[in-house]
Amino acid sequence: MANTSDGPILVPILGDQLTRDLASLRGRTKDDTVILMMEVWDEATYVKHHKQKIVLIFSAMRHFAEELRDAGWTVDYVKLDAKDNAGSFTGEVARAVEEHSPRAIHVVEPGEWRLRQDFDQWADKFPCEIEILADDRFISTQSEFDEWAEDRKEMRMEYFYREMRRKTGLLMDGDKPEGGEWNYDSENRKPPKEGLDAPERPLFEPDAITCEVIELVEDRFGDHFGRLEKFGWPVTRDEAEEAADAFFAERIECFGPYQDAMVHGQDDLFHSMLSTSINLGLLDPLELCQRAEKAYKNGRAPINSVEGFIRQIIGWREYVRRFYWHQMPHLQKANALNAQRGLPEFYWTGETDMRCLADSIRSTRDNAHAHHIQRLMVLGNFALLAGINPREVQDWYLVVYADAYEWVELPNVAAMILYADGGKLASKPYAASGNYINKMSDYCGDCRYSVSKKTGEGACPFNPLYWHFMDRHRDRLEKNARIGRIYSTWDRMDEAKRQDYLDSAEEFLDSLTPADSAWARN
Repeated sequence: MANTSDGPILVPILGDQLTRDLASLRGRTKDDTVILMMEVWDEATYVKHHKQKIVLIFSAMRHFAEELRDAGWTVDYVKLDAKDNAGSFTGEVARAVEEHSPRAIHVVEPGEWRLRQDFDQWADKFPCEIEILADDRFISTQSEFDEWAEDRKEMRMEYFYREMRRKTGLLMDGDKPEGGEWNYDSENRKPPKEGLDAPERPLFEPDAITCEVIELVEDRFGDHFGRLEKFGWPVTRDEAEEAADAFFAERIECFGPYQDAMVHGQDDLFHSMLSTSINLGLLDPLELCQRAEKAYKNGRAPINSVEGFIRQIIGWREYVRRFYWHQMPHLQKANALNAQRGLPEFYWTGETDMRCLADSIRSTRDNAHAHHIQRLMVLGNFALLAGINPREVQDWYLVVYADAYEWVELPNVAAMILYADGGKLASKPYAASGNYINKMSDYCGDCRYSVSKKTGEGACPFNPLYWHFMDRHRDRLEKNARIGRIYSTWDRMDEAKRQDYLDSAEEFLDSLTPADSAWARN
């Protein structure tokens, strides 16, 4: 084994750690550091990620490597199309250890459980010091969360969010929340008015580096889900900053009121579209929250919009990161509702007469994105009501969205969308009939199914599926304070009507064609 006593520090940087102030780089000298960046086959294919997702991450990595080199760093960059690519992080680190004989490896902890298990074996594999550093790009720490969660039977984001408000001082008036309320969600549920139209978000023309990656992905990942024709995601910090500038200048004012609205063909509406850049490390989440707060204080955005934006970042984003690590690894297998049905084929093809689902899947296919209400109350609501197996739903969400990494996807899907953790994260299942979708969207007007029809031929499938779900999980849900009262409505129906709901749901479920699992995994 090579003598590493006088070698440099080897700093592996992962594809979602594209931050100049990364903990593993902080305090390092450029003449004593080798940065290792790797495009590896295992990471691109452990699920068959959306083509745009692979392009986004690889292109952003290549741009970041060029930025580091221009700043004087030594970067050992391994492209996926290189013949000697080892196919895994650990394999590439082994090659780099042989080549550079480092005296130590300094790496920021990965976001995903499976990678941390690999990294924890490095001390036994490599003849140098291994230091795994905390990822301090988050506002909270895991120990803070674990202490907060200790002895709680149920963990609610709202209360953790308040702690994050106090810690950051965002929207605080002394020790009180700005405006007197912690949460303005009740003001953020406006249905889309006729003709609602939002400014277009910036799209970024692929440069030579991105075009090279697009060619690679089309060649090596041609059987993966998604299209590349509309690729326009920010792949550098400068582009990400430009996207943020556009949001704060043009869309944050209406973000709050219409954040739950859905309009056919309007894929972005007033959403920030910044999650891909935040999760890659191109944008600092705290800086974005401070910009939002400044917009409120300068009178350029109402408090409900600003609070809603801040809550998504220092509330949900922080919360799910910590919940993930608190609940792993058993969260991966959680299935409290014993959902066993296979994922319907239309989640991949988009071929369904349900207009809300078809449009949400179209946006997902074309953009590697759908906004949070489409993910939760259309795509997720259907999977919940239909009893789709959580692992298949988790795979789908991890594959199809450009901002999806397991640490953020898994808690949102398993715990929030599917209630598979039995209520540790969410206070109730987010189950809804077609009425909710009709209220918050324009989908129902031109749909083949009638939202006003409850059962039988031509009825909106969400209507009988809702009651089918409630009936089969009565033993668990009737005691839930937030949803249990719905059973008094069910009990007031005569037996024939209840049976009609159940029969209509069963007939629809029997018509579903299950997907081939090869869509998600090789």
